[in-house]
Amino acid sequence: MKINKNKFIHMKNLVSILVLVFAVTFTAKAQKKGKHKKPEFSIEQKADLTVKKMTLTLDLSEKQQNQIKPLIMAQITGRKAAMEKRKEARKNAQKPTADEIYAMKNKQLDKQIMMKNKMRDILNKDQFIKFEKMQARRKMAGMKKKKEMMAKKKKMKKRKKIEEGK
Repeated sequence: MKINKNKFIHMKNLVSILVLVFAVTFTAKAQKKGKHKKPEFSIEQKADLTVKKMTLTLDLSEKQQNQIKPLIMAQITGRKAAMEKRKEARKNAQKPTADEIYAMKNKQLDKQIMMKNKMRDILNKDQFIKFEKMQARRKMAGMKKKKEMMAKKKKMKKRKKIEEGK
């Protein structure tokens, strides 16, 4: 039984294409599975986790944990409310005025000062020094993340301009 050479090459190409299609399909599905949302914790759960992390890092006593937890819960609640307010404004395409931005930043800094003073009252000297270092690291990480996001937005705008120019 003779197999035509052209048919053999054609079948070989067809098999190669099918293998390629399957590989792309499975790769795409694997990537989609990797992009999962973070679980949505309640305010109580977030506060518990934060206090436990602080306990591990700062070696907090039971009394200190009980004093810090309401502060953390208030902080999380305030952040969540502010985030919802920003989402709503973004949805309605409203940008805050300079006075509103000033008021928000002033309020945020007042809250940070209050939190720092309360933590100074609750923690001992060594714990407070560690707490300050933790805060500085978090701030630096946030600034780094913000820079990365800004660079990404800039690239997207550039790409969009190039596509519109074509």
